[in-house]
Amino acid sequence: MKYFLIAGEASGDLHASNLMKHLIVHDPEAEFRFMGGDLMEDIYPGLVMHYRETNYMFADVFLHLGKILRNIRRIKNELESWQPDVVIPLDYWGFNGRITAFAWSKGLRVYYFITPKVWAWNKKRVYKLQKYTRRLFVILPFEVPFFRKYQMKVEYFGNPLVDGVSQFLEGFRGVDPWKASQGLDHRPVVALLAGSRRKEIRGMLPAMVKVAAYHPQYQFVVAGAPSIEPDFYVPCLEGTGVAIVHGETYGLLASSFAGMVTSGTATLEAALFKVPQVVMYRTSSFSYAIAKQLVKINFISLVNLILNRELIKEVIQKNMVKASGSELARILENREYRDGILDGYRELEGMLGDPGVADRIAKRMVDIITEEDHA
Repeated sequence: MKYFLIAGEASGDLHASNLMKHLIVHDPEAEFRFMGGDLMEDIYPGLVMHYRETNYMFADVFLHLGKILRNIRRIKNELESWQPDVVIPLDYWGFNGRITAFAWSKGLRVYYFITPKVWAWNKKRVYKLQKYTRRLFVILPFEVPFFRKYQMKVEYFGNPLVDGVSQFLEGFRGVDPWKASQGLDHRPVVALLAGSRRKEIRGMLPAMVKVAAYHPQYQFVVAGAPSIEPDFYVPCLEGTGVAIVHGETYGLLASSFAGMVTSGTATLEAALFKVPQVVMYRTSSFSYAIAKQLVKINFISLVNLILNRELIKEVIQKNMVKASGSELARILENREYRDGILDGYRELEGMLGDPGVADRIAKRMVDIITEEDHA
């Protein structure tokens, strides 16, 4: 069967590549075309467009609208000419919403994997999902009752991050060998995950570096984003003593005592690696003002959202250095406080399912397509 996947950022590239790997197991004749990234291309040579070409945030979308619309037309043309058996969008609604509507108009089935956060803002989008998709494959447990309220076919098999973390830890050689391989010293590590986009990193990393200066007994290490060239980090890190590793985010998390993490998928990854963390988020005043009007949720981190309570501290927009620094000091110095976070992580882990998530989703997708084709 022919699968067309659309991933608009690094986390989508990761989840889509794992799904593709297991789709091949359950459908040995599988063919793929996709918008995505390097991980997906490692699985199958079907790259139509790299996600870097259309990866923008908030107000930046308006500045690059012409390019985004041209990219949407490119994907539409591919869908119309290739005629896949199923279109699998991953999150990224600003782009995928248009593609989903187009696919439906052409009679193509759509299985949405990692649904947009319609429960957080602009709930009217749920009616478009209801109209244009045949099936939803969600990765957060509270999404199941939410979508079922709208009489949608929704499936939850766990969170696919569990697979990636489990697979990594099975082959991890240990903290000391990893630190030696990266040229790091004996000090405990604090991981700095500043985001995957240039604008995020520019907004978050300077504050993280300033906090690092107050804790010389710890080794602060930045996880270089896979889509960002190493030279981009040099001006911010030069002369600070803060190290950086590239392509080693999971090794860094597995070796870290604590973390400072930009809100996003990385907060959940840090939790699965049992890294007590302070979550940080800052954007432009204009973008924040828009988001504040649109977003209607109590928390910004996935950890707190899934648990439906504040387990980890969220520092948003103002007083980044002072507030995040105070919270990090508490994590580093207060054993009882750390243990409370780790207890919460264990509860969270039970809600995210056992390893094998991507395989269960892939099998279910193949089964459903087969059933529909023979109905």
